[in-house]
Amino acid sequence: MVLRRLLPAEGTRLLEVGAGFGRLTSEYHMYQQVVVLDYSLSQLQYAQEQLGRSSRFVYVAADAYKLPFRPGVFDGVTMIRVIHHMASVRTVLAQIRRVMSPNGTFILEFANKRNAKALLRYRLGKQSWNPDDLSPVEFVELNFDFHPEYIRGELGAAGFQIEQGVPVSFFRLQRLKQMLSPALLANLDGLLQRTGLQIAPSIFVRARAVHGSASNLHAPSIFACPECGGELVHAGDEMLCRAEDRRWAVRDGIYDFKAPLEAV
Repeated sequence: MVLRRLLPAEGTRLLEVGAGFGRLTSEYHMYQQVVVLDYSLSQLQYAQEQLGRSSRFVYVAADAYKLPFRPGVFDGVTMIRVIHHMASVRTVLAQIRRVMSPNGTFILEFANKRNAKALLRYRLGKQSWNPDDLSPVEFVELNFDFHPEYIRGELGAAGFQIEQGVPVSFFRLQRLKQMLSPALLANLDGLLQRTGLQIAPSIFVRARAVHGSASNLHAPSIFACPECGGELVHAGDEMLCRAEDRRWAVRDGIYDFKAPLEAV
């Protein structure tokens, strides 16, 4: 599995953006703590049932455009099969970089606009958009494919330096899956991954956080108000923002930052 090859040997705290029901969370065993973040409260409830309620896992419902964390509290972040739903890549990457400590590891997977099928269809006149154009293409509403160089540029602008890129899923065609065994396809895909050819439908990138904020890995609290960035105080089943008098719910062990509670 590509993700396993890209992860560091050890770490302090990882943020899993778009974790869903925790399908990949067990892969992050090398981190002392994992913050499982998704916009769906029901997905997080299911993840909590599967992973448990130990202090090693923190469950957070929040918008990736407004991460409810202090700067520099994560030395690892993953975002797998999520960014293709983001209309503003720059905003999301800036948020992720803000909450990371210097030299932290960011693993991103994105849908590759310049894949072999798109290149062929364009050359044959069966596709209107040019896969060599750097702009993202929205093939259906809120589903984007990205040019590898566009992603490289956005990562650089956010304060990341790419260390490695791995193209994956070369053989997504259903016809091939019917003709060849899964084991053979996996082996062939593994061989092509080593070529670095960026014509696969999906690309994994490992990047390092450079410049920017200081480390807060050992801060007493990781949370901050997603609206103003102010300090939050844990009070019973609520998180209180004293700076702007906002309250956020803690629902059965899940921190819910999707929307503040109504004023009493």
